[in-house]
Amino acid sequence: MKILAFESSCDETAAAVVEDGRKVLSDAILSQADMHAIYGGVVPEIASRKHVEAIAALAEQALTDAGVSKSGIDAVAVTCGPGLIGALLVGVNFAKSTAYALGKPLIPVHHLRGHIAANYIAFPELEPPFLALCVSGGNSMLVDVAGYTDMTVLGATRDDAAGECFDKIARVLGLPYPGGKPMELLAEGGDDTKYPLPRAKVAGNDLDMSFSGLKTAAVNLVHNAGQKGEALDRSSLAASVAAAISDELVPRAVEAARRAGRRTIVAAGGVAANKRIRGDLERAAEDNGLRLYLPPLGLCGDNGAMIGAQAYYEYLAGTRGDMSLNAYANLEL
Repeated sequence: MKILAFESSCDETAAAVVEDGRKVLSDAILSQADMHAIYGGVVPEIASRKHVEAIAALAEQALTDAGVSKSGIDAVAVTCGPGLIGALLVGVNFAKSTAYALGKPLIPVHHLRGHIAANYIAFPELEPPFLALCVSGGNSMLVDVAGYTDMTVLGATRDDAAGECFDKIARVLGLPYPGGKPMELLAEGGDDTKYPLPRAKVAGNDLDMSFSGLKTAAVNLVHNAGQKGEALDRSSLAASVAAAISDELVPRAVEAARRAGRRTIVAAGGVAANKRIRGDLERAAEDNGLRLYLPPLGLCGDNGAMIGAQAYYEYLAGTRGDMSLNAYANLEL
């Protein structure tokens, strides 16, 4: 089964053709990161307009690269949420019109389910059940994946996402957007114990996370050093931030897996590309006798292939959209 899939939840426009949920025939992506970098973050209106300009050409490119005609497509899939509402609407409306014109089924896909499914592309042997650690610029959560479409959130951030924390601290340090990779490079050689930063504990659910206090503490460190004329060890601060974020994520992932009775942990999302977090996950998995799947760096960020992968299993489960399908800035998993 060949699915033409679209992703436009933030600042990447993507179209892909995926066969049977595992084989990527094409994956065309146009990033707007350089455009938004001058603002230090994504400008929703600009993102939406650029999606409009790019999506039709990317759809044609995906079909051409896959060597598939429009009539050779069996279904059309699209991210319907969560994300920037204007950006999502571009993808949803284009997918609806494509499905209608081709007379093909329309499959709505949750963005984070897509990130989890990126691992099915990289690891053909991977099957549920497992525990998924989903970390990105907009979301941070622990998900018990009992089946391809049977998922339960065990813990999530109560405020900022891990990726947002990286981006905001990178900005105050004068690093380019997006901040994840620049922060990782800056942290190399730094002392991750030099700056004591908070690790949150959330009353009511110890699997929940909070990153707003960490972000504020790091930003205040930078501002206070500047106001007092004190030298700031930027490399050690970046390393300390990465350590604090990892300390919030990794132990909770291991504990969530234990509570859910899972022996496998899967990482997903853009922050899963972070070297410190990947290394800590590898050590924690080894220490606790867990299997660990880390997606290749190219599948950590937003892409259409992951949407096509999850769409296949949504299709098998009977998930369908129609011409009333809408986009949702907030959407429960």
